[in-house]
Amino acid sequence: MADKCSEGLLNGAVPGEQGKQEKTVKRGNWGNQIEFVLTSVGYAVGLGNVWRFPYLCYRNGGGAFMFPYFIMLVFCGIPLFFMELSFGQFASQGCLGVWRVSPMFKGVGYGMMVVSTYIGIYYNVVICIAFYYFFVSMTRVLPWTYCSNPWNTPDCVGVLDGNVSSRVALNITQLLNTTQKRTSPSEEYWRRYVLNLSDDIGNLGEVRLPLLGCLGVSWVVVFLCLIKGVKSSGKVVYFTATFPYVVLTILFVRGITLEGAVTGIMYYLTPQWDKILNAKVWGDAASQIFYSLGCAWGGLITMASYNKFNNNCYRDSIIISITNCATSVYAGFVIFSILGFMANHLGVDVSKVADHGPGLAFVAYPEALTLLPISPLWSILFFFMLILLGLGTQFCLLETLVTAIVDEVGNEWIIRKKTFVTLGVAVAGFLLGIPLTTQAGIYWLLLMDNYAASFSLVVISCIMCVAIMYIYGHRNYFKDIEMMLGFPPPLFFQICWRFISPAIIFFILVFTVIQYRPISYNEYVYPTWAISIGFLMALSSVICIPIYAIYKVCRSEGDTLLERLKNATKASKDWGPALPEHRSGRYAPAFSPSTESHLEVQPLQPEKGQSEAAAASPVQGSNGSAHSQDSRL
Repeated sequence: MADKCSEGLLNGAVPGEQGKQEKTVKRGNWGNQIEFVLTSVGYAVGLGNVWRFPYLCYRNGGGAFMFPYFIMLVFCGIPLFFMELSFGQFASQGCLGVWRVSPMFKGVGYGMMVVSTYIGIYYNVVICIAFYYFFVSMTRVLPWTYCSNPWNTPDCVGVLDGNVSSRVALNITQLLNTTQKRTSPSEEYWRRYVLNLSDDIGNLGEVRLPLLGCLGVSWVVVFLCLIKGVKSSGKVVYFTATFPYVVLTILFVRGITLEGAVTGIMYYLTPQWDKILNAKVWGDAASQIFYSLGCAWGGLITMASYNKFNNNCYRDSIIISITNCATSVYAGFVIFSILGFMANHLGVDVSKVADHGPGLAFVAYPEALTLLPISPLWSILFFFMLILLGLGTQFCLLETLVTAIVDEVGNEWIIRKKTFVTLGVAVAGFLLGIPLTTQAGIYWLLLMDNYAASFSLVVISCIMCVAIMYIYGHRNYFKDIEMMLGFPPPLFFQICWRFISPAIIFFILVFTVIQYRPISYNEYVYPTWAISIGFLMALSSVICIPIYAIYKVCRSEGDTLLERLKNATKASKDWGPALPEHRSGRYAPAFSPSTESHLEVQPLQPEKGQSEAAAASPVQGSNGSAHSQDSRL
């Protein structure tokens, strides 16, 4: 061992570097930079790009909404994205390990873990429903095409039903006007067959076995893709991150060739400039940018931690952020071309068929697909695209939790057993998702979606900005980025990080509070106790921050509270680049006696070392200074 270390020193290596490199290799790295970019695109581009953005766009002024949307992207989205990527890449740690930068704020990392846990539980349930629709689409006639099924009611009116087509004198519009309770076959299939929806959130009913089976399939797929961490998921994303664009393009080409498609697209894009002065429009734009990019989930920090130290994450953040927003706009064309065709077929306004969330993905769009020739083919493509979009995000959510656990424990054993940690988290996620497959599952899913990952993300992101820019210090962080990238962050990003982005985040928080309305699902209004549970879920992630801060202050050294606060917020000694070869300047390694005795490194100039040791005091010794000089050499 001594010979190897001496040989390393003669070659100019830093003592202990080889061991550190081996540890980093065991932790895992991306095979190449394309894997990281594709994974981050798959993480940022999710179901919300397809089922939320188009609806927000048409509701908030069509093309006029694009203006505040891209303003928020430039001043809030891209800067926050760059901050999280650079934060994780510099330290090569997950959402817990990076808080060596200011240990008192490690609760922010725990809050990110709690949020990722909530999202990971219900997000995979949405994927499992997409799996279910994908499987049942493999038939000659889609099961939600007609109203002649056992689950249909007398109020069901299908656009292709024989009893409707036989009434030549009655067009669809008149029928809709006279039938106030009209429900579509796709809506009844969704509510009465797939979900078998109960009448109350407290009435769980029975577990829907088909959904439970699909939930198992989705968790098995996620586990297999992450079985070797980023080494395996990095290969999978070549398909999962790119194929959705192929499907979107196929659906877009098919959609714009349909009658009425132009009407739908114009409804989507026509600007209503009077709405641009409405604060709600700006609030929706800021919220959509913030939630769509996945800020404060911990996933961006985790994915960047597997990068090479000198990777240009500044370039990556711009590419990924713009790709995410461009995908949202592109998906709007795909959605509204088909909805325009259906509105034209029904003889109603596009607003009558437009929807968002699960209502768009599992009711409105599937009904529109039944009007197309070879409708099962288009249905299979659409739901396969939803599955891939969901999996791209789910991979990162699971990897965030696993990486945080492994990095926190940090010993050789858990690094070797990382696959079992992944399996354990996947099994726990499956078991916690079972209640969401019951007859009241959709109520709980929407409750988690509205509360578990709403204003708590805004609070977490705001505190993260303050901790890095004002507690750790913006000058220190700018120097860290310059050490990593070779250039400091551009002046625009420096101003955004310090002033503009925190102000926008605070605006989003205020807007969220002002615009708060109790959650409802169609006509069902959630009871007070359910809303209370929602608030508790939201607080469970935020409360981690003050609890851990109090714990850290109490455990810190110091005679006064002020001294304890200073010690608790001061960067720990092991904060900085993971590999010694990158630790220069104020991060230059100083080796402890235990490290020296373990490595058994002989000094380069033994005579000098012995003379200095003889001149030094017996208590402190001078081997440390001698080795410090050697390391700089």
